[in-house]
Amino acid sequence: MATTAIHEHGASHTAHAGGHHHEETFFSKYVFSMDHKMIAKQFLITGMAWAIIGGLFSVLFRVQLAWPDETFPLLETLFSNWFDGGKLTTESYYALVTMHGTIMVFFVLTAGLSGTFANLLIPYQIGSRDMASPLMNALSFWLFILSSLIMLASVFLPTGMASGGWTIYPPLSALPQASAGSGMGMTLWLISMALFIASQLLGGVNYISTVLNLRTKGMTLFRMPLTVWALFFTAVIGLLSFPVLLSAAVLLIFDRHLHTSFFLSDIYVGGQALDYSGGSALLFQHLFWFLGHPEVYIVILPAMGMVSEILAVNSRKPIFGYKAMIFSILGIAVLGFLVWAHHMFMSGMNPFLGSVFILFTLLIAVPSAVKVFNWLTTIWRGNIRITPATIFALGFVSLFISGGVTGIWLGNATIDIQVHDTYFVVAHFHIIMGIAAFFGMFAGVYHWFPKMYGRFMNETLAYLHFFITFIGSYLIFWPMHYLGLSGVPRRYYSFNEFKAFAEYGDMNILITVSAVVVFFAQFIFLINFFWSMKKGRVVTVQNPWKANTLEWTTPLERIHGNWPGELPVVHRWAYDYSKFEDGPDFIPQTVPMTEQEIQMEKNAKH
Repeated sequence: MATTAIHEHGASHTAHAGGHHHEETFFSKYVFSMDHKMIAKQFLITGMAWAIIGGLFSVLFRVQLAWPDETFPLLETLFSNWFDGGKLTTESYYALVTMHGTIMVFFVLTAGLSGTFANLLIPYQIGSRDMASPLMNALSFWLFILSSLIMLASVFLPTGMASGGWTIYPPLSALPQASAGSGMGMTLWLISMALFIASQLLGGVNYISTVLNLRTKGMTLFRMPLTVWALFFTAVIGLLSFPVLLSAAVLLIFDRHLHTSFFLSDIYVGGQALDYSGGSALLFQHLFWFLGHPEVYIVILPAMGMVSEILAVNSRKPIFGYKAMIFSILGIAVLGFLVWAHHMFMSGMNPFLGSVFILFTLLIAVPSAVKVFNWLTTIWRGNIRITPATIFALGFVSLFISGGVTGIWLGNATIDIQVHDTYFVVAHFHIIMGIAAFFGMFAGVYHWFPKMYGRFMNETLAYLHFFITFIGSYLIFWPMHYLGLSGVPRRYYSFNEFKAFAEYGDMNILITVSAVVVFFAQFIFLINFFWSMKKGRVVTVQNPWKANTLEWTTPLERIHGNWPGELPVVHRWAYDYSKFEDGPDFIPQTVPMTEQEIQMEKNAKH
């Protein structure tokens, strides 16, 4: 009843506002907007900018790995702080690796992915005017911007960016004197991450409140699209896990600047004992990975939800096992909090404790497998409509399968100990978490671009973008499995001094060339994106994909408040595709149930 009352009030208010909306300035509309649709675009474009920066960093350190003895005067001209004598310095190499991981995991695949599609789709797909708190939504974005500016400022420090890996393990991160990258760069990294976490917590509270309280009439929980379910559980995971990383960052700041000993004990620098005792570096690892592994699902669950929606829409079939998909998301969310120490098999933990984490790690493969099975069954014998979103969604399924299989290897301590800190681990988490999530993100952009901007993206450029990225991604990361099985360690600056590893030089060249090609292929997407915003084919129909969800019932002009007049009323779930042989192949959620359908549901229950 409370929800209904909220929406009745919101409907009358926005109906009036839609007819006589106050004149907006450029800054109120595009910069300081509190409209969920504009904030989604702000998160997306900011995430895209960070993706280019993070991708560039990876190209620079991959060039070093492929040609460690060569000099690159052009690169020194462009990046003089990081190159000396035409070669990337060792300090800069580790700093670039650190910042690449930080940017991609947090700023692109967390804020860029969840921030974009949670803001865009939650109000649209549950039938709400906006988020529960538009002001909190805007604050979430601006804290992200402030965090981004601080992180970006650290790139230009004379003493260098933070270094030591994106996991920032102490003591390297806890002692400002430990290395150039442990100084002001690390301090700014920690401040930036604290603000970033505050941004994510504000957003997460807002997303959860909106889903629970602002669903339109008839939108029961089991009528919500899987995108909303995935984004909802993502917010819950973030709300429970991000505070733990925040505590770790704050305690690390205390160790660095207040000389506490939360993570430090018996430390010697230059042969001199430092006045730290009683701390534990392993405590930081536990705190970090208690967020670090749920973070994998914070990244991948939104992509899973969007892929589920896109495959159902473009297969013209109901999603297979709707409730099984929901409970598999729930299973992933719960088990995701019980597996963090599988990142720490080499830390000297009790073998019995390790076996507990092995068990939960292997168990989490079950709900993941349920989702894969349901995706494949959804497209099986479907009337598949090939669009850019479709092929990126199918690419996501391929990457999720191939990356997930290697996760079973790493979940077993016997194997993980052998390949720990090798390129096998790099290959696994880049495929399952990085590239797969990017493919889900691209699928979402191509599918909902008409709703965001009122135009279509160019399909020819989209297909070119897909094939170069898909083939190139496998050429980058699949060979890394073989490097890892051969014992080649990650994060090494050069392998020339190791005869056992120097023989893989040609493979490193292949990986680097592929990485460079894939990086520049993303400019095809960027050109397509920004060109289509102004010059793309105009959307002339309300529901171009013939989908069932509520966002396709809103007007083409994307008004403030989403719907003029009353909010839509929901009568059915989101996946009534090809329900009747002689009728349309889709039935929107706003279409009332017929007597025949009501009788069919009654018969199914009995």
